[in-house]
Amino acid sequence: MVEKRNIFLFGALIFLTLSYWVSASILIGDKPYKVLVLEAEQTELNENLISAQILASELDRVFTLFQENLALSQADSLADDANLPFLGNLTDMLSDLEIKLLGIKPKQRVNKNTYFKAPYIVTLECTFEQFGQFLSEMERSPRMITLDEFEVKNGIERIKQNVNEDKLMIQEFVVNLSTITLVKSKKKVSS
Repeated sequence: MVEKRNIFLFGALIFLTLSYWVSASILIGDKPYKVLVLEAEQTELNENLISAQILASELDRVFTLFQENLALSQADSLADDANLPFLGNLTDMLSDLEIKLLGIKPKQRVNKNTYFKAPYIVTLECTFEQFGQFLSEMERSPRMITLDEFEVKNGIERIKQNVNEDKLMIQEFVVNLSTITLVKSKKKVSS
């Protein structure tokens, strides 16, 4: 009796094992492999989507760059010497950064073949940290701006005159910067 029971249990074990493998191969089959392939494909498509989103935002910046810096002709208001929107943005930026503006002196506009360069001498009073923030904000500006040169007025006589360390933290910066305005070319580009 024990032998029959053991043979029956062994047969049942073999039957259940075979039925599991048959049902697994029929019902499940290669679906786990397909899932892995689809997950890899989804990962690649997500990376492509992220790349497309980055490119779209970059193209928006390029559009803004052209919109803010492209004059349709030399008579366009954007090509004028006194670029009031730029000066307004500059003073607002300095006010937000709590930088004291000592003076802005526009210089003679330089007319290049395909662009105008409007130089300014800007004198500021601020700390080095504020000056760094100012440069970062200038870089983020939608206007094309070149920083030609800057000078820190930090002579020995200044140190001798100021006893207070807090006043020594404030520096005077003379910044030579220029705005660039592109002028639309009348020539057609041949392909």
